[in-house]
Amino acid sequence: MSRPFGPGQSDEERYDGGMGVRREVLSDAHVDRSIDATTDFTADFQDYITRSAWGDIWSRPGLDRRARSVAVLTAMIALGHHEEFAMHVAAARRNGLSVEEIKEVILQAGLYCGVPAANVAFKLAQRVLEETGDL
Repeated sequence: MSRPFGPGQSDEERYDGGMGVRREVLSDAHVDRSIDATTDFTADFQDYITRSAWGDIWSRPGLDRRARSVAVLTAMIALGHHEEFAMHVAAARRNGLSVEEIKEVILQAGLYCGVPAANVAFKLAQRVLEETGDL
């Protein structure tokens, strides 16, 4: 589902739209766990990522969610952000990527990011896909 994007949105509109996108991509259960774990120390960060990452970037019209998932998976492999990579494997499935396409993303990233990075990514993706019943 696309959200309105553009100049003139209030912080509250960006937050509300971002929360909707965040829930659609990551799942209600994941977002609820993040909200439940929010503390006074992390509240500003949660607000920031909801408005900026989800209300601004993920809501832009220039790429569909499938393409954004490909970009995110590749970036997480390249940067070695394993926990985020695993979370976004499940998100990629919700965004319509097939298991075969996720495999191809990891293979492509392995060429440019290195075999060790792809090796870890395959292990993490297999675990997530088994947990979700996709393998």
